[in-house]
Amino acid sequence: MKKIILCFLLAAFVIPVQANEGMWFLMHIERLNYRDMQKMGLQLTPEEIYSINNSSLKDAIVQFNRGCTAEIISDSGLVLTNHHCGYSAIAELSTAENDYLTNGFWAGNFGEELKPKKLSVRFFVRMDDVSKRILGQVNENMTEAEREAAINREIAKIEQENNEGGKYTVSVKSFYQGNEFYYFVYQDYNDVRLVGTPPASIGKFGGDTDNWEWPRHTGDFSLFRVYADKDGNPAEYSPNNVPLKPKYHLKTSLKGFEENDFAMILGYPGRTNRWMPAGGIQQNVDYAYPAWVEASKTSMDVMKKYMDKDQQVKLDYASSYASIANYWKNRQGMIDALTQHKTAESKRKDEKAFQKWASKKGNEKYANVIPVINNYYKNTNKASAHDNYLGLLLRTRMATIPYRLGNALDYYIQQNEAKQAEVKPQLDAEINDLYEGIYMPLEKDVLAEQLKLYSTKAENIAPMLARIATANNKSEAGWNDYLNTAFENSIFQSKEKVEAFIANPNAEVLRNDPLFQLSTDLLKRYRYESEEEKQLNNDFERAYRLMVQGMREMNPDAKYYPDANSTLRLTYGKVIALPEDKRNDAVKNYYTTLKGTIAKYQPGDDEFDMPQKLIDLYENKDFGQYADNDGYLPVNFLTDNDITGGNSGSPVLNGKGELIGLAFDGNIEAMAGDVIFDDQLQRTINVDIRYVLFLIDKFAGASHIIDELTIVK
Repeated sequence: MKKIILCFLLAAFVIPVQANEGMWFLMHIERLNYRDMQKMGLQLTPEEIYSINNSSLKDAIVQFNRGCTAEIISDSGLVLTNHHCGYSAIAELSTAENDYLTNGFWAGNFGEELKPKKLSVRFFVRMDDVSKRILGQVNENMTEAEREAAINREIAKIEQENNEGGKYTVSVKSFYQGNEFYYFVYQDYNDVRLVGTPPASIGKFGGDTDNWEWPRHTGDFSLFRVYADKDGNPAEYSPNNVPLKPKYHLKTSLKGFEENDFAMILGYPGRTNRWMPAGGIQQNVDYAYPAWVEASKTSMDVMKKYMDKDQQVKLDYASSYASIANYWKNRQGMIDALTQHKTAESKRKDEKAFQKWASKKGNEKYANVIPVINNYYKNTNKASAHDNYLGLLLRTRMATIPYRLGNALDYYIQQNEAKQAEVKPQLDAEINDLYEGIYMPLEKDVLAEQLKLYSTKAENIAPMLARIATANNKSEAGWNDYLNTAFENSIFQSKEKVEAFIANPNAEVLRNDPLFQLSTDLLKRYRYESEEEKQLNNDFERAYRLMVQGMREMNPDAKYYPDANSTLRLTYGKVIALPEDKRNDAVKNYYTTLKGTIAKYQPGDDEFDMPQKLIDLYENKDFGQYADNDGYLPVNFLTDNDITGGNSGSPVLNGKGELIGLAFDGNIEAMAGDVIFDDQLQRTINVDIRYVLFLIDKFAGASHIIDELTIVK
């Protein structure tokens, strides 16, 4: 089941393609999109957007820490991304005494910039089509496992051929459900330092309440800097490293924009599933997503109870909580949107048309595709719910730490003294990493609640867990009693206990450790796949690939764009409003103002508090050069660009390629956007770059950062 879920991530496109729909490869812009983009207001050439031999727009766009997008905005390697993208790094650098997450941080010079333990940016170098080469290694008689093995062998060769002796990272990706393949060449920089961040009351203003909602008033940005060795090459952290001199950096526009102005976004969208069959959509709505929502809320409720009591616990768990909360609201929004749009019903009509085409002479190889797909979903509905209940349970740290460390300890015990001495530093580092920032009362309570939920709601649960659940009547009190005893008798109850065990290791003690046994049982169940499931998966993968192939054959003249899979894409559209909304004070409902921000102010509230200085600046109308021509200070704005998760932090560019904002969210009305594009309601919510600069300059007093930028007025 897990494998199949991943297969959805490699889907393709929806037909017909709307003017603002699509996440396009940069190498295909000239052939597929350039004329349309020109008509809408683009003033750049394709070569200025994507060039292998010369500096171009793509050289300023980076993948931020493998999960977001960011952009280079100065010739000294200054990086702009969302506050929520930098959230974990900011939280890591924060302490109760120096709480940068709560209070903000602004480095006065290079020497004051702060280095998190692990933070990287990835530059895109080039890409190319290797479909013919890879598909030449497979044939129709192969099983899916044989096909995958042959493809992986060829991928390994391609990646080795293009990494230039380890200088680059090379990744080969599948598109259109395994019908095309492209390789991507990247260069990674791992010395990335925090330059500045507004306080959370600005960067996360509105909290969970406003998340995925419009109108928004959030200053969702943070600043970092890329460092390199003296020659500009990637290098691990060193005080001798210097700010990177990038190939290209974005100009920053203060000119503003109007409704219907051209807007272009480049970034690394994570996942869309627009080829998902009707059965998959219905499965998500009825089984998978409800389980996700319920399990997420269970963790959130416990975490918040402890985070509200202790500031250090709040900092240590801030990033984890924010991630769970984001997806909790996202999945509920998906359920509502997919139901409201009757997306599964619409897909069934498409599949009916495909089946009619597949029944015609010459199309016989597609005739059984839809029945096989439908059979798969019929037999995996309950499994999809199980996998999400178990998946959220396994996000609980004490559900996985004992298994992970236990296997490392088992290996350690089996070695001779010399080998133990060799591996012990690595083992110690692993222990320190796993137990860093952990608050065991919280972890124990979250685990108890998740075990109770999993054992009562999921079917075909982990076998040992089933026996324990029966013994304690699946009750909260029963799980608490079981875990209290298990923790008391486990070497994994604390870092100190693990270290004491290493000093006097005992294989039998490890084998009988209750938390090690529990964790092992959960992971074994997560990875288990019956023979029946293997056959279902094999048949489904083949049918899904053929469905995508067949639909492309059925519509040969359509424009195709690949589904998102964390590769660099371009999307274009325009600045555009939603229908009038009385909650927005703006003249037109495509932007918000600082006036609207102040109107939401609730002193002392976790989500709607704000610094007094921001209020003072508003009351004095001290907006500097960042006010709109009409006198208001812009905060957020809307475009109709086609984006998804992973695009967070992406630059929003005008027709000249100048920075006018950065994307940070979508609207709840179009939450089905990962499956079906709604050209009427789907919107990208962006931070106006003028609000960003206002906060840096007038609020933070960090004018030296403004001086770095190339500003266009």
